[in-house]
Amino acid sequence: MTRLSMCVIFLLATISTGICRAQSLGYDQNRIAMSFDGNSAPDKQYKWPTGDPDDWGALPASCAIMAKLGLQNKLVHCSYNNFIDAPSGPDSKNQLKISADGVIEHWGFNPDVFIDVTKEQKRAIESLAAEMSRSTESNPLFFIHAGLSEFVYLIVKEVIRNGNIDSLAHVHLVSHSAFNENERRRKHHHTWDDIQELCGNRIQYTKIPDQNDKDNPNHLWHSKGNFSVWHWMRDHPEADVRWMYSRLKAHSGGVADISDCGMLFFLLVGDANVSPEKFREFIGDQIVSKN
Repeated sequence: MTRLSMCVIFLLATISTGICRAQSLGYDQNRIAMSFDGNSAPDKQYKWPTGDPDDWGALPASCAIMAKLGLQNKLVHCSYNNFIDAPSGPDSKNQLKISADGVIEHWGFNPDVFIDVTKEQKRAIESLAAEMSRSTESNPLFFIHAGLSEFVYLIVKEVIRNGNIDSLAHVHLVSHSAFNENERRRKHHHTWDDIQELCGNRIQYTKIPDQNDKDNPNHLWHSKGNFSVWHWMRDHPEADVRWMYSRLKAHSGGVADISDCGMLFFLLVGDANVSPEKFREFIGDQIVSKN
């Protein structure tokens, strides 16, 4: 058999599994930062007073992707509840804290990188600004943008204030949501365009297709009220996978939506056209090896 024939067979086998574990955007075991919105408490000054419950399940699913690939130590920042000027909820009802505490317990992530923005906004800003500021060509930062833009605007402003604007050229930001980029919860808040204007378009920006396909439960990461496509998590032999399903199920609107994790799957696996079945194949028998 020729080398070409072997390559063709391998390619066809890879396509047939639906999973191609090819990293994208030049990612090579580099640092990763993520920031989620999802506040639990109602924001009565905003047109939609409820929080954004999709992140309650998306944060665990995102961390599961990293843990499956053994990249826990590459997560240098994971802020949540990042709706600026919105209230936080008590810890017993703080759904993102429940999710963050769970991934620390189940998959061994560093607890110091998880920060509730509504409780520690200054530390959250300084943490992500520091990671952006130390970015270089040989040490880039890949940032998953899973919330509105105001928080990121404050980060970039801090980076510039500290004299590190050129480091932003080595920050790769991944987005999938025009809503996240353009929505403002307060009139004085900023959009993604404002961020790029502030930093002179230095941040490297990649926008993948929206990871929601609500009317097709077998495609992407949002199956509306159809949880059956995720029952493989519910019925999984491993407790941590079943816990991940419980966080998906926690959505206050009764919706199966973990769409924000699609950005990390794209970055680390190279696939922006996923399905619940592909995710099942990716997770397999276990997330973290017990050997």
